[in-house]
Amino acid sequence: MAQAKTVAASLGGAEIVPIKTADGDVGDKSRFVRGVEEELLAGRIDLAVHSAKDLPGELPEGLGLAGVPGREDPRDAFIGAAGSLSELPEGARIGTSSLRRRSQLLALREDLEVVELRGNVDTRLGKLEAGEYDGIVLAAAGLARLGRDGEISFLFTLEQMTPAPGQGCLALEARSDDEAAHAAAARISDRAALSELTAERIAVRLLEADCDTPVGVVARHEQGRLVLRGFAGAPDGSDWVRDRVEGDPDQPGALGEALAERMKAAGAADIIAAAKGEG
Repeated sequence: MAQAKTVAASLGGAEIVPIKTADGDVGDKSRFVRGVEEELLAGRIDLAVHSAKDLPGELPEGLGLAGVPGREDPRDAFIGAAGSLSELPEGARIGTSSLRRRSQLLALREDLEVVELRGNVDTRLGKLEAGEYDGIVLAAAGLARLGRDGEISFLFTLEQMTPAPGQGCLALEARSDDEAAHAAAARISDRAALSELTAERIAVRLLEADCDTPVGVVARHEQGRLVLRGFAGAPDGSDWVRDRVEGDPDQPGALGEALAERMKAAGAADIIAAAKGEG
């Protein structure tokens, strides 16, 4: 809702239509995305607002990506009593629901106890405050949108914790033939954010990864170049591949292809296939 309100305000006051999944399980992001897309295809809404990292690589027939507003900080944030990962005591209990974060945390510190953490942001922060965890990892962008970024202890670097593709981005989805919706979305789109998201989504699609695999891909504009970083790892952090490429910001697709090919050549495809098998 916070994301939808931001987009509605940018459009000059569009009507917000709340959508819930049939069973109310907001934890099942793919089901929620499908529910929103069904409303879009049925013509009951004109634009769908998604966290871009929840949007599948292949969109349903008849729907397309209509725009990407300005991006928030894509980095992952640590909340807890530590100023860096090295300050955490041995065996510290860290909460996350993400296999990608689990894999990278254990690749950095194999002694950590990485524990499942579910619920919305307030629920997760409440569990930390109750002493159930020594720290938790959340997206910095989500905390900022809810005005809770003051609780961040430190931000991971993009090399330490490569974010999920699309993290910090909103994706606006519309019917492919709805010119008015596409035009409205284009008015509030950010060219740099769209370029970054395009590179990330192509790399992930070619790596044949999904939101349930321990893969991170993030593109950032740095000194006139588009820098694309990638990570693929085993859920237990025992095996992983990291790489980065950079190039022309106007050729995000080629950059996504280049990163995917380099990572596959280094063994990422086998790591991803093994991770899917474990799931």
